Amino acid sequence: MRLGINLGYWGLGMDADNIAVAQEADRLGYSVCWAAEAYGSDAATVLSFVAAKTERIDVGSAIFQIPARTPAMTAMTAATLDTLSGGRFRLGLGVSGPQVSEGWYGVKFDKPLARTREYVEIIRKAMSRERLVHEGEHWTLPLPGGPGKPIKLTVHPVREHIPLYIAAIGPKNLEQTGELADGWLGIFFSPEHAALSLDPLKAGRAKAGLTLEGFDLCPTVNLAVGEDVKAGVDTLRSYAALYIGGMGSKEKNFYNQLARRMGYEQAADEVQEKYLAKDYAGAAAAVPHDLIDATSLIGDTARIADRMQAYADAGVTTLTLAPSGFTLDERLRALRAGVEALERAGLA
Repeated sequence: MRLGINLGYWGLGMDADNIAVAQEADRLGYSVCWAAEAYGSDAATVLSFVAAKTERIDVGSAIFQIPARTPAMTAMTAATLDTLSGGRFRLGLGVSGPQVSEGWYGVKFDKPLARTREYVEIIRKAMSRERLVHEGEHWTLPLPGGPGKPIKLTVHPVREHIPLYIAAIGPKNLEQTGELADGWLGIFFSPEHAALSLDPLKAGRAKAGLTLEGFDLCPTVNLAVGEDVKAGVDTLRSYAALYIGGMGSKEKNFYNQLARRMGYEQAADEVQEKYLAKDYAGAAAAVPHDLIDATSLIGDTARIADRMQAYADAGVTTLTLAPSGFTLDERLRALRAGVEALERAGLA
């Protein structure tokens, strides 16, 4: 099992620290460094900067939002980043959510599965450098009746095939991800509830005549290093409450629905109710200890090593860490503890 690092969002006051974290991950042999985007920093610019400041570690988008760019623009960006980084780019995609898609980008959040399928198809056509022709429900290239003509990408990517990942939570999206992608970007993944994600992924792979062999299972997990497990859980409460309670609308919150499928229906209701009422402290307190512990790496190195083994046994191939802590020293110590725990578990 390989390790990754997730820098999250840029522009939160820790930008210089983020570069130091990426460079230390590079030095320690981490496999990939991911960057996110929502409605602040964009991932492409961040990744180009990180790639310029590192030597070996891959850089990946977790995620590029599908409503933010046309598929052809995403193909151009991927080809450019792969060229500039010397073949170190991984393309992660996701549909975002209805509030961001419609409120920020002005793109209707409808038929996300069909939209994703077309998006991936167009990207792969463009990346193959064939003349781009596509007739679909969401995109038609070239537009009919106008001056447009089929053209092809002028950039020659370093690699013929750039690894493509999709962030997915719901069963249908997971199944399609298994069918279309080279890897899966997960969140709130628990080894004890692995079947919730892996069964639909396997079904999608089977549709494509494939298995999970060679498919990168890549969840992001929070990492809180310390002797006091309860204190570690408490540091992650606000993060969990934000996703379970406040990401999306009351009717369409994918993370809340995942918590329900994991058996936390009553808690998911309470967290969302309190969060939407702006009782953020109450929402954080309502997140079950066991839910946070099951979906994170918390404790001393020995305990984290045991949990890493559980993730590996569940089939995870790249475990992406999101170290907690607000100082650079805390985050760097967590990075090193991650490597130490991996080695202790015999997974390095």
